[in-house]
Amino acid sequence: MILTVTLNAALDVTWDVESLRPRASHRVDAVHERAGGKGINVARVLTFLGHTPVATGLVAGATGRVIRDGLRTAQIPDAFLEVAGDSRRTLAVVSRDDGDATIFNGRGPHVDRDAWELFSRHFAGLLDGVGVVVLSGSTPPGLPPDAYAQLIRTASAAGAFTVLDTSGPALLHALSARPDVIKPNAAEITAATGCEDVAEAAAVLRARGARTVVASAGPEGLYAITPEGTWRAAPPERLSGNPTGAGDACVAAVAAGLADRSAWPHILRAAVALSAAAVPCPVAGDVDAAVYRRFLTEVLVEPLDAPC
Repeated sequence: MILTVTLNAALDVTWDVESLRPRASHRVDAVHERAGGKGINVARVLTFLGHTPVATGLVAGATGRVIRDGLRTAQIPDAFLEVAGDSRRTLAVVSRDDGDATIFNGRGPHVDRDAWELFSRHFAGLLDGVGVVVLSGSTPPGLPPDAYAQLIRTASAAGAFTVLDTSGPALLHALSARPDVIKPNAAEITAATGCEDVAEAAAVLRARGARTVVASAGPEGLYAITPEGTWRAAPPERLSGNPTGAGDACVAAVAAGLADRSAWPHILRAAVALSAAAVPCPVAGDVDAAVYRRFLTEVLVEPLDAPC
């Protein structure tokens, strides 16, 4: 079983506009609203892949209740813990003329020490029979800087693979817990290491504790450095649309591959295909099945020499 963790769950709102212009009025052509946060998006994609993930994390207040209603509608098993306050909302403004998205992320409710200790015990109680734990997204205010490191150690002690998709201090603190996979994008890996070169930056993060680094370079594909080898996986073409869900789709493919004990070249091929299949969809967490099937046979995965 796969368990997804979203510590800072959100109600995701997506606005479609013709183009986005600073200091101008805009007509919104379509509005999409759904339960989100990166781990929930991962759970949606895992469901598409035929898995039955359990979603956990923290929700709060009236917005939290809407998020949980969304999980029930999506038939995703809900193991969230309620805390005080109100869950955040995110806003993605997607411009059709260039396919770019501008994101506004709320901070989320303040989580005190007692609530965090309660969740830590709750999380440990969910791990029986779990093969892969996915930990995704930002952390809400109040959590300790090593919150993800704590959860990774607990999951690893229970025998589960851990996949981490976060950034900034949360990522750097988590490396000491030796997550099995981290998935930074190009901006995140540069910010974490100061290295502009993705291969060099990935090697730095492996040296700091990550067992495998799968670095996303957007439309250029993925670079992965693993204990079994180093690869680059590239899509056959670039698609236009909303890129906000591509990273979550990539994480879902990695988690599914680990659960199925697949080889890394197969995992990376599926990750690139699934990431690309998310781009034509208006909201994160959805994928285009036809694009996924087509790209799955066309993604190029090539072995590389490991960086020095």
